[in-house]
Amino acid sequence: MKVMLRVNDAGKLTVYVPKKDLEEVVVKQTDGAEGKVLTLANGWELEFKEIPDIANLPKTLEAKRLE
Repeated sequence: MKVMLRVNDAGKLTVYVPKKDLEEVVVKQTDGAEGKVLTLANGWELEFKEIPDIANLPKTLEAKRLE
């Protein structure tokens, strides 16, 4: 799924999912089997092959939702 990563006004990394009109703060970052896994405040886990440097955000990336 396509998601947008950005940094909010408080300096926290956030993920916006346009198809769900959902924006959540990232509460945890871990290494997964195929890249980085971001855990959102609502409990979702999204896996990214690469996450760009925070200075290069906002950026739209492809993510895989883990069950």
